[in-house]
Amino acid sequence: MKDDAIIELLENPESHEKAFRLILSSYKEKIYYHIRKIVVDHDDADDVTQETFIKIWRNLDKFRGDSKLYTWLYRIATNEALTFLQKKRKDMSVSIDDNEMLVATLESPQSDTYLSGDEIQIKLQKALLELTDKQRVVFNLKYFENLKYEEIAEITDTSVGGLKATYHFAVKKIEEYLSRA
Repeated sequence: MKDDAIIELLENPESHEKAFRLILSSYKEKIYYHIRKIVVDHDDADDVTQETFIKIWRNLDKFRGDSKLYTWLYRIATNEALTFLQKKRKDMSVSIDDNEMLVATLESPQSDTYLSGDEIQIKLQKALLELTDKQRVVFNLKYFENLKYEEIAEITDTSVGGLKATYHFAVKKIEEYLSRA
């Protein structure tokens, strides 16, 4: 119901600011956690979340209503997170498979209010770091966000069949990692 009210506000350019405030209050935390599962680090997730909402603000007039509001928002967030990871790897000259820094972040003794330090959570996060970016995004959206394949297809611009295969391979990699850990 809230999305319908936001979409109605988006139809009138004069009410875009109010629509944006509603989007921010409704989705800020969800978007942050979605991004956090992709980029792992809290500070990076904050930065990407901020960039995501800047992009949303700048593109409010481009929302056509062809998709659900949340899939449009998640698509922007996903693209921003993946772009951030690519840029970070390029800037740091880190190979795609080198996740040692992220693993060190997970094992850091400092308390993090956004990521539980319990052993099972850390093992799962390490397993997720073994996945490709696309596998991680698909797994997070399916497993943690409990989205349907059709919704994930809209967010990732991928076919449902391709998503099912990606999710299957992600689950297998996670199972293999956890059986070794």
